[in-house]
Amino acid sequence: MTISRRLTMSGLLAAPALLTATPAPAAVKTLKISHQFPGGTLEQGDFRDRLVRKFAAEVGKRTNGELAFEIYPGSSLMKTVAQFSAVRRGALDLSLYPLAYAGGEVPEVNIGLMPGLVNSYAQGMAWKTSEIGRQLVDLLDKRGVKILTWVWQAGGCASRAGTIVAPDDVKGLKIRGGSREMDLMLKAAGGIISSVPSDEIYAAMQTGSLDAAVTSSTSLISFRLQEIAKAVTTGRQGSFWFMFEPLIMSKAIFDGLGADQQKVILETGSALEAFALQAAQQDDDDLAQIYAKANVKVADFSKAALAKWQTIAEETAWKDYAGRNAACAGLLKLALAVPA
Repeated sequence: MTISRRLTMSGLLAAPALLTATPAPAAVKTLKISHQFPGGTLEQGDFRDRLVRKFAAEVGKRTNGELAFEIYPGSSLMKTVAQFSAVRRGALDLSLYPLAYAGGEVPEVNIGLMPGLVNSYAQGMAWKTSEIGRQLVDLLDKRGVKILTWVWQAGGCASRAGTIVAPDDVKGLKIRGGSREMDLMLKAAGGIISSVPSDEIYAAMQTGSLDAAVTSSTSLISFRLQEIAKAVTTGRQGSFWFMFEPLIMSKAIFDGLGADQQKVILETGSALEAFALQAAQQDDDDLAQIYAKANVKVADFSKAALAKWQTIAEETAWKDYAGRNAACAGLLKLALAVPA
């Protein structure tokens, strides 16, 4: 991945992309995939959009065109937060979705953006084969959602003010965290919370309603925040911000498919995890280069600063989450049992 692959982002794909095998059989079932990220191609653009295109192409190929996909990037089909509820109800087939956005509907899923809880990609990916992963899968299955691809992303912070590394740096700043728990930590550090989806950060920072935002490295790149930021802190040497952002599918739609089709979908989703991991890590590195080229000051989180952030998180976000219900408390305990 290089900076040049981002140059196509100025021409985002607003219209759905129809991917089918050729020739298509008579009985084709077309599924819709929606996400909030900028559109691209199989080879260029935001890796999350590329992931769903790779998924659609491979499933179409392996099912001999029995399954086809329409891809709606940039929340062009429906608003960002509403996609989870639509998947649950079977009104939307698939979404690559920041799971913590659904915390208002299913509070337990906020475990997927708990500050200071996941400290590395290896730790996050280990959830899949640990008890925390099994319980999270069961929780979502019961609510009509299937996880197809486990995607974790480290995050950083873009700011129109000064560099943000330690908790004291956010005092008095209007800042976006991305989840209830992240916001609780930032508020305790002295930040003024503004809650917007990542695809609305640019406009909020441009108008001055937002001074700084914490989000994934990929979003910091794809939403071109280097155009308005004065400083950025990357997650390449560690971060308090690791987000679970899986490719999900409506269980009702999945259950309505044939056994062979289900097998292809599950195998394809799992196989794409290696691509997602490599791409997310590459974006952590590319972020610094892209922002430096735009004359934005680049910094990294220090171990000492991260320890301070984690202390605040334990006293605020972790405590609040565990107190919401027994399921939340249980998930937090299981997550803490996964080695860093």
